[in-house]
Amino acid sequence: MTAVSTRLVRLLNMVPYFQANPKITYTEAAADLGVSVKQLRDDLNQLWMCGLPGYGPGDLIDFEFSGDTIEVTFTAGIDHPLRLTSPEATGVLVALRALLDVPGMVDPEAARSAIAKIESATGKAGHEDEGAAVDERAPIESEASASVRTAVRTDRALAIEYYSASHDALSSRVVDPIRIVLVADHSYLEAWCRSAEGVRLFRLDRIVDARVLDEPSVPPPPAVQAGPDTSLFDPDTADPSLPTATLLVDRSASWMFDYYPLRVLREFPDGSCEAAMTYASDEWMARFVLGFGSAVRVREPQQLAELVRRSAAAALDAYRVGTESSNE
Repeated sequence: MTAVSTRLVRLLNMVPYFQANPKITYTEAAADLGVSVKQLRDDLNQLWMCGLPGYGPGDLIDFEFSGDTIEVTFTAGIDHPLRLTSPEATGVLVALRALLDVPGMVDPEAARSAIAKIESATGKAGHEDEGAAVDERAPIESEASASVRTAVRTDRALAIEYYSASHDALSSRVVDPIRIVLVADHSYLEAWCRSAEGVRLFRLDRIVDARVLDEPSVPPPPAVQAGPDTSLFDPDTADPSLPTATLLVDRSASWMFDYYPLRVLREFPDGSCEAAMTYASDEWMARFVLGFGSAVRVREPQQLAELVRRSAAAALDAYRVGTESSNE
């Protein structure tokens, strides 16, 4: 949906852009509009089919192509750049501020600049809602996130140090970036992992280090054309080879549904619920459950419940030994 709306806004602004820049070349126009020459040609072919009711000769937007230059010859009334209404501007401001808190999705400086310009144009800055002003204390983008964005933007390969929470391990990989995607309030780098020989999603806040390499990003074309695969985050379509745990979650731990891929199975009158969660290893899942104390209990599978029980008993024994030693 985001890609479609982004293209729509670009298409609406392209006609007045070409009207203001007659005889501009494909290369120059593509650079100004932030797209490839191929995407620009696709956009022009789309615009050719748009226009006024009747949709016949003289009704549709038209261009003249001379050599490598482009000139609009009929605008169909789209003579001015798109203007935001007040509600639309408010929506854009809210979205930009939200994106500032999501690492890697946007350039923070560019986002702050856009916020300031929109507030200035709409007269929002300095009014009663002081919270609407740009927060100069907003989190600074990490070097790793900045490197990821640079690699995606410039089509360069990337060397990363990545922490896998499911395996509790740090790994080094060389990847070919494809795009940055937003899944469940977290930003992920979608890339072709050369060591795994497949497309992987890397959560940006778990990329410990990233270095842009002096070589092009060359993911296989089918991987790029397929679009992002977020099935891992959907319990209904997750890898069937991975185990799923059934958990009893106390009301006090209900906040975990905002941060972990859980699916509610049943709700109980006391506010607790039964939930399902897919995981990669029993050891990681046991540590995950133990971190919530008595607020989360394992119902199935039994081997996981037993591992949690043994781990908790071992921790208590170690605590008792440590307490007795300190009292001697």
